[in-house]
Amino acid sequence: MIGGFRTFFAASVLALTTLVAVPATAHTLQCVPFARQASGIQLFGNANTWWGQAEGHYDRGHEPRVGAVLAFSSSRAMPIGHVAMVSKVVNDREVLLTHANWSYRGGIERDVRAVDVSPNNDWTDVRVWYAPIGGLGLRSNPAKGFIYADAPKAIEQPVRIASADNAGGAALRAAF
Repeated sequence: MIGGFRTFFAASVLALTTLVAVPATAHTLQCVPFARQASGIQLFGNANTWWGQAEGHYDRGHEPRVGAVLAFSSSRAMPIGHVAMVSKVVNDREVLLTHANWSYRGGIERDVRAVDVSPNNDWTDVRVWYAPIGGLGLRSNPAKGFIYADAPKAIEQPVRIASADNAGGAALRAAF
């Protein structure tokens, strides 16, 4: 009986400590598994591979839609890219994103601002909210476009890539 009580007590203290001590946006998660879970898009591997993997399996484009995943390109600041789900379309050049591992390592952010700053209004250059500075990041980030979850093409099994599922790890550097 005492062992069960100790386990219950320890679990209760841990749960309460987590609720009190950890910001609402903080969870240990990477952008790829979070985007996959949030959007339902069944792609795997590093974020910079999602755009290519989606070809022939999911519709892709340059128009933001709720539930779509914005696929960021590789860059010096983000060598393995980043993926984020569109939670709201504000207008043709601004959306709200829900994503993981951007402002804080492993943190989840919901409904943060992202603005298309590309000269052709095609979402190939994007500035994203960066919490440590309380505004849009100081640097824009290259992107490929949107992968649409609501219109998947028929696939028999999920596409799998042998690389690690740790996309977005360089997100802290990417927002400057």
